[in-house]
Amino acid sequence: MCLQGILYVLHNDIASQRLPPELGFGSGQTCWRRLGRWQQAGVFDQLHRILLAELNAAGARDWSRACVDGSHIRAKKGEPIPVRRRSIGARRAGNTT
Repeated sequence: MCLQGILYVLHNDIASQRLPPELGFGSGQTCWRRLGRWQQAGVFDQLHRILLAELNAAGARDWSRACVDGSHIRAKKGEPIPVRRRSIGARRAGNTT
């Protein structure tokens, strides 16, 4: 029931506290806590892998509509800028003539 509550909240883009109790999914707070625990335990990653494997076995994955989303990965912009190192060698002072 909590999974259904979590999916309802995500599908309807509402806060978990606004989950209607008359739907019978439990309290929004309970669903929120379970979501956090299940994410930490890797439940959703495992479900995702199982779903993809079953879709692949059934030949039901359509890669023509695939989308790659890298919004959670840091973008690297070109070559790394070398760190300026302070010289330890002797040098002339800037104001000497």
